[in-house]
Amino acid sequence: MPSESPRVSRLEPYLNRTEPAPTLLKMLVGVQLAGIREDAGYAQEQAARMVGFSPAKLSRIEAGKGRKPPTEADVRALLELYKTEDYETSVLLQLLRRAGEPGWWQRFDKRLMPEWFDRLVGLQEAAAAIRTFEIQYVPGLLQTPAYTRAVVERGLPSAPAREIERRVELRMRRRELLERGNAPQLWAVVDESVLLRVLGSREVMREQLQHLVTMAQLPHVTVQIVPLDVTNASAPNIPVTYLRFGGLDLPDVVYLEQIRSATFLEDRDETEEYRVVLDRLADEALNPRESLARLRDTVASRYPEA
Repeated sequence: MPSESPRVSRLEPYLNRTEPAPTLLKMLVGVQLAGIREDAGYAQEQAARMVGFSPAKLSRIEAGKGRKPPTEADVRALLELYKTEDYETSVLLQLLRRAGEPGWWQRFDKRLMPEWFDRLVGLQEAAAAIRTFEIQYVPGLLQTPAYTRAVVERGLPSAPAREIERRVELRMRRRELLERGNAPQLWAVVDESVLLRVLGSREVMREQLQHLVTMAQLPHVTVQIVPLDVTNASAPNIPVTYLRFGGLDLPDVVYLEQIRSATFLEDRDETEEYRVVLDRLADEALNPRESLARLRDTVASRYPEA
């Protein structure tokens, strides 16, 4: 008979997802294993020792990290130690098997999808809300193909044409996230300099800003512009993406991108600091209505039709 555990009842809907969601399911399995361990009265290091794992290995499993999910043998060993009920064990193992199904992005060449980028795309696919701040480019989920091509060519000037096209294809596939019926809420704060910096050509920029105008009017998309005359804005000096997973026992995640790597923050105190920074920055930016007007004015004044 199915368990009455609230934990299991929250997991059951994820057994019927039509789209593979390996990152989400790895995280769900990990969080549930951590909760079951704590309910059973084991410290992480103690549980790891008792099943023959290193503490680092169990920490990775519970954090849902790595390209691949943990093996079924490893998860069974933990559940047997914790004396988990049969039905809860069954649900977790089914989620684990589904976590092994590749997401669409994992079919791209690994040169285009290093592990840190694989994880970001997987987290975005799973998120209920995405907040982002950009100081150099239009946020990736809001880019047009021509603008993306200009960004890639600027960052990788010696890349072959085929690689550039695959990178553009990847970015365009990512932005389909916003077209789904269950699309996440996207809240993008963009420095005004992004609107004025010409990438590709003025025609490329006109198309890109017109696309931003269109996207900003969708009910699940908010765009705010930080004007150039806000000299004391609380802007971080690198792009920030903040991901929240509604209705699940999953931590918020902050993604900080460097040139060839990235940092993921999951500690509650650290992510809270970034949430406060983004809140303050949104207060300093033009409100959504004013931002939409600024976008339209910029198109008209800086990128008029020829």
